[in-house]
Amino acid sequence: MTARRTLVAGIGNVFLGDDGFGVEVVRRLAERPRRADVHVVDFGIRGLDLAWALAEHDRAILVDAAPRGAPPGTLYVIEPDLAAIAAAAERTVEAHGVVPERALAMAAALGGRLRFARIVGCEPGVLPEGDDVIVALSAPVAAAVDAAVALVEELIEASDA
Repeated sequence: MTARRTLVAGIGNVFLGDDGFGVEVVRRLAERPRRADVHVVDFGIRGLDLAWALAEHDRAILVDAAPRGAPPGTLYVIEPDLAAIAAAAERTVEAHGVVPERALAMAAALGGRLRFARIVGCEPGVLPEGDDVIVALSAPVAAAVDAAVALVEELIEASDA
């Protein structure tokens, strides 16, 4: 039996305002003590790299901006349907953008067999339009980062159950 390994993946573009939420959360997590079987990685917009990494782990927590219509800074825990994702595994490659469900599908197509996956999402408040660049999180999203770090740490422990 192989040891269980957990991947905590930060997703987002730091030049697009609140889209950089996942990157900031994993940056803070990387500064904290953690177990040897937990890998914290900033994937940014590297979807293919994320898919390969997911295929090598059996537990994953993806952290990303997730617009769902709530007030900015609202945190969500989304439980993707891994069986449905694996059954419909898309084989399209998106090397410069990341949609969590598509990365999970690509990982399944690569032979990955996650047994636990959660997406920690945050409602964005500021996303630039067109070619605009914003290199900071909005105040409500920045205020949610510490709570997201604690939530990810709780999910790491819950994934052991």
